Amino acid sequence: MIRAFQWDLARQMERLDWLLAQLPRYAGWGYEELYLHLEDAVEYPSLPGVARRDALSRRQLGRLVEAALRVEITVVPIVNLLGHTQYLLKDPALRDLNELRGPDGRALPQGQICPAHPRTLEIAEKLLRDVAPFCTAGKVHVGLDESFQLGRHPLSRQEIAAIGRAAHFARYVGRLRELTRAQGMRMGMWADMLYFLPDAIDQLPADVAVYEWYYYPFTRRPRVELFNFTESAVGGKLRARGMEYWGCPMNGAFRHEPIPYFGDRFGNITSWWRHCQKVKAAGFLVTAWEPNRLAQELTTVVDAATASLWLDVPTPKPSLMLQRGFARVFGKKTAPAAARIALACDRYPFGGYPRWQINSDWNLVSRRESAAPYRWEEQFFRQLLQRSRMLRPRLPAPLQATLVFRWYLAARDRHVRTGGPKPPLRSALAAARVMWNHTRDPQARGPNEEMLRADAGRHLSGSAWQLCYRVNNFAPAAQLVAVEQQDAESGWVTRQACHTIEFQARAAQPRGGLTREHAAPVVWTGDPAAWPALRFVLRGIGQVKIEAVELTDGRKRWPATLPRTQLGQPAPRAGWPALDWEKNQDCCVIEFRTARPERRARVRR
Repeated sequence: MIRAFQWDLARQMERLDWLLAQLPRYAGWGYEELYLHLEDAVEYPSLPGVARRDALSRRQLGRLVEAALRVEITVVPIVNLLGHTQYLLKDPALRDLNELRGPDGRALPQGQICPAHPRTLEIAEKLLRDVAPFCTAGKVHVGLDESFQLGRHPLSRQEIAAIGRAAHFARYVGRLRELTRAQGMRMGMWADMLYFLPDAIDQLPADVAVYEWYYYPFTRRPRVELFNFTESAVGGKLRARGMEYWGCPMNGAFRHEPIPYFGDRFGNITSWWRHCQKVKAAGFLVTAWEPNRLAQELTTVVDAATASLWLDVPTPKPSLMLQRGFARVFGKKTAPAAARIALACDRYPFGGYPRWQINSDWNLVSRRESAAPYRWEEQFFRQLLQRSRMLRPRLPAPLQATLVFRWYLAARDRHVRTGGPKPPLRSALAAARVMWNHTRDPQARGPNEEMLRADAGRHLSGSAWQLCYRVNNFAPAAQLVAVEQQDAESGWVTRQACHTIEFQARAAQPRGGLTREHAAPVVWTGDPAAWPALRFVLRGIGQVKIEAVELTDGRKRWPATLPRTQLGQPAPRAGWPALDWEKNQDCCVIEFRTARPERRARVRR
């Protein structure tokens, strides 16, 4: 198998000097191809309005590609040409490419490009021509993943009505393939759209390389989140056609996680390695996404540790893989302690949208939730940090700073729930700068620092009412639960909304066992003669159960009843998913009948 790694430069730009310094190391670890996720992170001479302010110039990108070639690593740019094309639509000159239209027929500012638009292939050809000199592996990856808005434009709807959605998608793939061939390159694409359009597989050009990604451990085959984690059959169908097939794990953290969940990452990586060997895959690509909230060196450690799969015989267990990863990146002296400390952080993962709500609004924290688990978590990271400071030699600076920042998150959770000591904001700011500055422009601010500066001005509203409730995610898929309150002037207004996805292996199962506490701020005088008009709505795909609903101000609590506690419909097992995060798929009005408030109670997490 070809062994490949990826850098996601679309989320933030790593410094060129740091990137150049990593290439000989990756070559020494046995990697052969580098995938660059670009979007607007590079200049496109044919489309001058696309590149962002800190984008790589063509000369800089050329230096990176030439340095890779010197150590025998070839480069595959990723140029998104369907989903994730907001980098194009932000340019007013290209906005009309959008699938999404307003009531007046004008293109909306957000969305994805339409395959049937008369200018789409013209723009795609310009992008491909501009990146062609940097495609030293002889291929270009065009993305095509997570394109759930496919078919919203009048032109695409017309074509789908005539030939079907699968043929519409396959026809676009074929047209892109002709453009890449004209540039002397092969084409690659992600596999996930084929989960929902399996009839497109037999219509794809046979020389297209297809990359299947899935970011949780698995036993037999990767699974499909939107199908309630049903096992994927796409890989077998692609191989039956003789198409080039790649397996793709991930090395880093999800969204707001400040540190990789190392146990899950190595479970995912080793699952894919076994699967790729079994099916004789053409390649193994360790992807990287959205690393802007963590120290980039920690994802480098995971890449270095992954190399043990082919460098070490027999393959060591994951904990030893991680130790060798730290040794390859930071040296052998600190590696054993660094691996122990890093794995210890898995005990309390800062993962999932229910946990991340505190990053934007402290008043979304439920007042009735037990604070005990958060006290334990804060104590754990405080003690772990104290032990790390006594180590000689010291831990690598990126890991040490990550520990400080992680302690801040735990201390903030405790403070918001108990009103206890304020979290260590000053030390967290210093740590966030270290996590950012080691590999990025020190003149820029990262999202962690922006969040911390916002935290400095946040406070809890002590008298406001909350609607507290629990969400039982018994059949994980892609759900979002929201609380809406009726307003005389504005109609139903969303007070709080949260995705259920947890990004943990234990939540990536057809039958989930995670129940999370939530709270929505509610406008109410406290008068039981004038209850607020509230309802739960479900968006996305799948089902949830709503439990233990009540209004509370922290002292009084008014229990509520629901006509039914289960919202939504079972996730599909096949077919095109109606995934629209703006559309309510189900709703349930909340009823209040208690004449007298009940005594305050605590609910364990």
